[in-house]
Parts: sequence; C-alpha cells; structure tokens
Amino acid sequence: MAKPKDWSHLFKKYRGKWVALAEDDTTVVASGISAREARNAALKKTPRHFLLRVPERDEIFLGYAL
Repeated sequence: MAKPKDWSHLFKKYRGKWVALAEDDTTVVASGISAREARNAALKKTPRHFLLRVPERDEIFLGYAL
C-alpha cells in the first residue's frame, strides 16, 4: 500500500497552478497556469512526470492510488 504524500510545501509558491512532479512525487520539474503548459515544460526536462493541480485554498484531500 502506498504511503500518503505531503504536498503542503506546494501551496505557498504554486497555489492555483498545475505542477509536474518528478518520479519521487515531491520535486517540481515544471509548473503552469494550465495542465498543458506544465506538461509541455516538463517534457523538456523529463519524459516521466506526474501532473497535479494545487488548490486555491488549503483543503484536505483524501484519496488512494489504484
């Protein structure tokens, strides 16, 4: 079972933006206003990344990996 990730460090700088995270799920490799912008910037650095939209407000999100 996967352990929960703490992405709270993303709120200060990336609030309301899309971020592309490296394979470690914590290192930001790119960001943008849209998912497409973040993805295109990330592809210039690494082919493997994970897109996440950082909420506007601090919210609690509970989820799980499939």
